[in-house]
Amino acid sequence: MLETAIVAARDRARLIEIAGVLISFGVDGLVDQLGLRKLLPRTQKQQRIDELSMPERLRQAIEALGPTYVKLGQILATRHDLLAPEWTTELEKLHNHVTAVPWAQIAPQLIEDLGADPTQLFLDFNPEPIAAASMAQVYSARLHDGTEVVLKVRRPNLSSTIEADLRLLSHLAHLLAQNSTDWARFKPEEMVSYLASAMRDELDFAREGHNCDQVAAAFVDYPDIVFPTIYWQWTSERVIVQEFMHGTNPTHAAELIGKGLDPHLLAKRGALAILKMILQDGLFHADPHPGNLLAMAGNRVGFIDFGMVGRLSERRKGQLLILLRALTEGRGDGVAAMLLSWSDQYDADPVHLDMAVERFLAQHSTGRLQIGRALTDFMALARQQKITLPADLSLLFKTFITAEGVLRRVDPQLDLVRLAEPMVIAEIKQHYDMSAMKQRATYLAAEFYDLAADTPGAIRLLLHRLRHGRIGVDMELRHLDKVAQSLEKSAVRLCVALVTAAFALGLAPRLFDLGPLLLGVPLFAWIGLSATLIGCALLLYWLFKPK
Repeated sequence: MLETAIVAARDRARLIEIAGVLISFGVDGLVDQLGLRKLLPRTQKQQRIDELSMPERLRQAIEALGPTYVKLGQILATRHDLLAPEWTTELEKLHNHVTAVPWAQIAPQLIEDLGADPTQLFLDFNPEPIAAASMAQVYSARLHDGTEVVLKVRRPNLSSTIEADLRLLSHLAHLLAQNSTDWARFKPEEMVSYLASAMRDELDFAREGHNCDQVAAAFVDYPDIVFPTIYWQWTSERVIVQEFMHGTNPTHAAELIGKGLDPHLLAKRGALAILKMILQDGLFHADPHPGNLLAMAGNRVGFIDFGMVGRLSERRKGQLLILLRALTEGRGDGVAAMLLSWSDQYDADPVHLDMAVERFLAQHSTGRLQIGRALTDFMALARQQKITLPADLSLLFKTFITAEGVLRRVDPQLDLVRLAEPMVIAEIKQHYDMSAMKQRATYLAAEFYDLAADTPGAIRLLLHRLRHGRIGVDMELRHLDKVAQSLEKSAVRLCVALVTAAFALGLAPRLFDLGPLLLGVPLFAWIGLSATLIGCALLLYWLFKPK
């Protein structure tokens, strides 16, 4: 629809590029739903990709569209509550095929951010990047005291491209929510808002440094868990300078053993660190894939790259504890209660839901419970019940699933449930101990006291307005905009019907007495007859056109 081009006028070129990429990879249905095809030249061709499945086509199209869409795809890959396994499995393969930006393009921005040429600022600096990703490039350097560091530098002009993509995605999400009930269940506008927040956080490397320091502060008494030192004198929004930590990919078991490391101990320490971040601190590393975990000398575990962190409110932490306790004890009422509390459905069938929950628990009642698989199936259960989970929960569950998958590759015998159980019990006890309950009761009492103090005035105002007939009611009706559009169309049709009737009944007899003749009939009669026929045709079309 052309409204898209009008709303996104300043980003029209990018919009056309997006539509072209989607069509070239055979994702035509989405282009048509958004009304974007008419923006493209008629010469737009589709690639020969008949042998690929639709999930594969979408994944390739997303990779071609760049970092914003890759991040969106990675978020969707965690949404087992929305997408079937064939989609999430394919989207999990998303990665960026990028070439490094030449040093000549990076250097001016880096010199501006550091305040000096890095070749003069550091004892050693290598202008050849040691890693290149869609959002940043990484360079190695050495301080004058011999400390090895890395510089993570944002790619030039990236922010403006991502902001343009986010503007377009916001508008496209609005169109999908308005024009498709199937897409509306996905809450596309909420998802894009979540994506925008995540992307802007990752673009700000100073925020990444603060995330690292904040998580590290909770582990000052844990010498076996290591975080990089951030050098704040050179860190800003577009560059972060941090300690280079030597370590081994923890999933390379043979290399670990060859270096005298203990995979069992490393996996246990890594698991306890993740559990502490989530269950106790409420601030956790949200992307614990093998590249962000290091097996270090002395069986220490290192965490790097804090561009993505998750935060749990006390309320959400309490819900998580209830869910984990229900999963470990096989309590269907706890699982169903959490599903209902996270659901926007007002007409959920409790009996049907209970039966589905019992089947879910039966699948995980035999053998050792695996948190990752249980949470994946829990999200599939939500999808089957058409329950859309809050976005922050998908990030939390994805962290659990990724961490358990990585750590079980280090130690296949790792039992994350057994490690988590004492922590879960301790947190539940702390949540319901007398001091905590007293604190919450004091807060509620203060709230009720303030409410009670305001009540007499509110009642007095209500009675005054009732006495003078000035009570107003504000109502918010769902899909009211569609009702308004329908009424507007009905009004137009009614006007056409009235004009047609006027010509047919009121004006026609007099038209035969007016104007020059045409084929022996007055010209105004021809005009009246034509208007009547056109009006009748429109009314018949509106009456019988398919819905």
